[in-house]
Formats: sequence, C-alpha cells, structure tokens
Amino acid sequence: MTKSDAKLKWSLGNFFCYVGLVVIGIICIYPALWVVMSSFRPGNALYSEHLIPSTFTLQHYRDLFNTYPYAQWFINTFKVSFFTMIFSTFLVTITGYVFSRFRFKGRKNLMLGLLIIGMFPGFMSMIAVYILLMQLQLLNTHLSLILVYSAGAPMGYLYVKSYFDTVPQSLVDAARIDGAGNFTVFRRIMLPLSKPMLVFIALTSFSGGFVDFIFANMVLSTPEKQTLAVGLFKIVQGKFATEFTLFAAGCVLVAIPLTLLFILLQRYLVEGLMAGSEKG
Repeated sequence: MTKSDAKLKWSLGNFFCYVGLVVIGIICIYPALWVVMSSFRPGNALYSEHLIPSTFTLQHYRDLFNTYPYAQWFINTFKVSFFTMIFSTFLVTITGYVFSRFRFKGRKNLMLGLLIIGMFPGFMSMIAVYILLMQLQLLNTHLSLILVYSAGAPMGYLYVKSYFDTVPQSLVDAARIDGAGNFTVFRRIMLPLSKPMLVFIALTSFSGGFVDFIFANMVLSTPEKQTLAVGLFKIVQGKFATEFTLFAAGCVLVAIPLTLLFILLQRYLVEGLMAGSEKG
C-alpha cells in the first residue's frame, strides 16, 4: 500500500468517524431540544408539528412557582444532594484509601464481595430498606435519602483505589518518618494529589442524588418533603394529567444547575477520567 492510499484510507476513516459522531450528537440533542422548545410553547400538549413554536410564553415557568411548591422542591433536592455529595465523597475516598494502602486478612474477599454486590441493581433491596427505615421511623424524611445514597457509595471504591495505587509509596514512607499518622497521610498527601478524582466523585454523587426518582418516590409522601423528580412526576401523574409543557419547563430548570456544574468543572472531570484510565 502506497503512502497516498494509506492517507486516503486514513482520511476516509476520519470522515466516517465524524459523520457517526454528528449523527449520534443529533440523536442525543434533538429530544432535549424538543423539551426545551416545548417549555415555551403555549398550551399543555407536548406534541407539535414544528420544533420551534410559533409563539413563545413564559407562563409555564411562572405556574411552576405560583401553582406548585417548585422552590421548596428545589431546596429539598439541593439539600439532599449536597449532604449526599459530602458523605459519599468521604466514604468512597476513605474506602479506596484503606484498600489501597492497608493489607489485612480478608481484604481480597471483602473487595470481591463489594464488587459483586455493586453489580446488583439497587431496587432489589428497596423493600428491605423501606422496612428498615420504617422501623427506624425515618420514612418521609430527607435524612433517609441521605443515609441510603451515602451508604451505597463505598461500593464504587475501585476507581478511587486505582487512583491511590499510583501515588508513590516513597511519599507515604517519608511522611511516616516525619511522624504522620494514617489520617494525616490521607488528608495531607492523598487528597491534594487527587483533586480531579475528588471532583469527579463529588459531581457524580451530587447529580445522582439530584435526579433520583425511584427511591425518593417510595420514601417521600408529603408535598412539602418531595424532591424535584418526585414533584414533577406528580404533575403528570394520573389518568387525566395533561400538564406536559409544565413538566417540560420543570425539566429545563432541573437541567440548568447540573449543566452549569459540568461546564465549570469540565477540566477537572477530563483530568480525572484521563488519569484514572492511564493510572488504573
């Protein structure tokens, strides 16, 4: 094969890759764009013959705050997501640190057990968790969501452990010679060297608690306690519910803070993913 043939083959390969990416991008963006345009469309029907509405209105956004306790839903969701992010990040990082730097009896079996348990979908244990929360009198509380979301975080320890494994042992040994304990090594050496990984873990924990619906819908019952996902579902729930454009407006407002977070922290996310793939 000549150089010109190889160059042509390379160009054609790049061309088809870009075409494929464009097609995938359109498939992913079009439904989201339809929801955004529907939130500005008059009436309550989600279907329309045209993507861009002939007239625009902000009435659906005003109705969210005037007719429904949308602001309270947002505060509830932010509170649950924030504390879930704090506790989940701490638990998963400390678990990854223990498995990375400590050697103890049953370590490999425990790691394997956590990996196997993490493969099962969370809804399999919902009935047992519901009964446990009922016995603890934690139903219809935000604390129950925070506890359950955070308790499952350590099962995602593998990514953190792989990252911590790349930290040179000489740094840890030098700190121990200077009198540093295990927690000091974790706080003063491991965490500062793992900022991209911490941002990735924190953001995924926050977004997971922000958009969860299944468990929140099972635990929360009163409207003033509900989160955004549950509240928006109640808007379109029922046989005669038709407020689909109102639901679209609520979805747009839910997506704004998460989108801004991903844009602002994009550099750290890319660094964390690249470092994790290279070092893992």
